[in-house]
Amino acid sequence: MSRRPLTAVAAALLAVSLGVIGATLPVPFVALGPGPTHDTLGDYEGTQIVRVEGLPQYPTTGHLNMTTVSVTDRLSLFTTLWFWASGERRVIPRESVFPSDRTDQEIQDENAAQFASSESNAEAAAVTELGLPARVLVAGVVADSPAAGVLEAGDEIVSVAGQPVASAAEVSDRLTDARPGDTVAIDYRREGTEQQVDVVLGASPDRAQGFLGVRPTVEARDGAIDISLDGIGGPSAGLMFSLAVVDRLTPGELTGGRFIAGTGSIDPSGAVGAIDGVPFKMAKASEVGAEVFLVPDANCAEAVSTAPDGLDLIRVTTLDDAIDQLDALRAGRPTAPC
Repeated sequence: MSRRPLTAVAAALLAVSLGVIGATLPVPFVALGPGPTHDTLGDYEGTQIVRVEGLPQYPTTGHLNMTTVSVTDRLSLFTTLWFWASGERRVIPRESVFPSDRTDQEIQDENAAQFASSESNAEAAAVTELGLPARVLVAGVVADSPAAGVLEAGDEIVSVAGQPVASAAEVSDRLTDARPGDTVAIDYRREGTEQQVDVVLGASPDRAQGFLGVRPTVEARDGAIDISLDGIGGPSAGLMFSLAVVDRLTPGELTGGRFIAGTGSIDPSGAVGAIDGVPFKMAKASEVGAEVFLVPDANCAEAVSTAPDGLDLIRVTTLDDAIDQLDALRAGRPTAPC
């Protein structure tokens, strides 16, 4: 065979090899993009996302959609280049999502735990906002803290230092005058049995008062509130879950019949926290018909620069603020823009 045909065959084989490598060889990147969105006032796979039992409920209309970000893993070289060139996804190093010092299963478990915490925090924030009779529970115990090995997640805190507690904030408030080394009595209920334990408080690096080491939350004392949505991870649905609980348990309709979407983590006190992936969440919300998007205050600058046309942005800082903003929107009054 002459040199020219041999060169052509070699080039063809090289091209095929490069094509196979480019199409199949994984690269250390992932792609972020719009993920699923769900109406927290609606159903998921036949089950109501926010279910309430034993408390008065009121009709709701419109939508309160939580939004998510999808992560596409195991990218090939060609797929990565396509996402990068098209702008359809944001390509980032895989290490930033799946750190090499943890297994994929560990990361999935952590995301699931964050989502479960967001569900618990959402209920606590709504219960606190509505002033419902509440039980104060231990959501978690800080490792190696004075409470470790004494209190457990799920324990109901009845009183601290001889004073009853009715909110998560009151657990800390009861320790305002206590100092490291002080012994404090904690009355708690576990599996229906009330018990008391004396705890020697530790030191905290950021405050003078004694450190107990529990993360308190609250749940409704009367009735039951259950928030459930399988297959979702992370903490960013908290705000929308809380709004759905408030909407179901109060007269009138928060949405005024509108399609509202949004994002934001929430803590038991109702403070709304910043999250990642706002541009993708807004894009998906706009795609499915949302008119308004609730944005955590700290995400507003990014949201303004990437918002789809026709999607109105409202800045929120707390659950109470979000409710006020939706009340203003429904009444035709000005809202807080990003």
